[in-house]
Amino acid sequence: MTTVGDFMTTRLVTMDGNDTLTAAAQEMRDRAIGDVIVTDGDDVIGIVTDRDITVRGVAENMDPDSSRLNQITSNDIVTVSQYDDAVAAADLMRTYGVRRLPVIEEGRLIGLVSIGDLAVEREPQSVLADISADEPNN
Repeated sequence: MTTVGDFMTTRLVTMDGNDTLTAAAQEMRDRAIGDVIVTDGDDVIGIVTDRDITVRGVAENMDPDSSRLNQITSNDIVTVSQYDDAVAAADLMRTYGVRRLPVIEEGRLIGLVSIGDLAVEREPQSVLADISADEPNN
């Protein structure tokens, strides 16, 4: 059985829910990533993607310099354990319509698993795996 811990990402970028959309966008640009994990202290409260900033923030006429991440973060966060089966993680993504799952152990964030990670692990010959394994082009 392949577990989430076998292929999760541990290079995480977290930001406080009170950080601005601009700060998050700059962090994503500087690190060539597409998401940040939003926290309140040690608690994970959500994930914000570059698409969230565009669709939930900018397209809704929010000022990115004054609007906060917690204004565009979904409150329903689905998490997994590093010991969970990879297939079960994929099923959770399908059920909840999410592309990323924070990996939590004993209340602490230890990783992140994305649909791209699953594709690389479970279907390495797929187009999604190919795209996910490539270096970012931004």
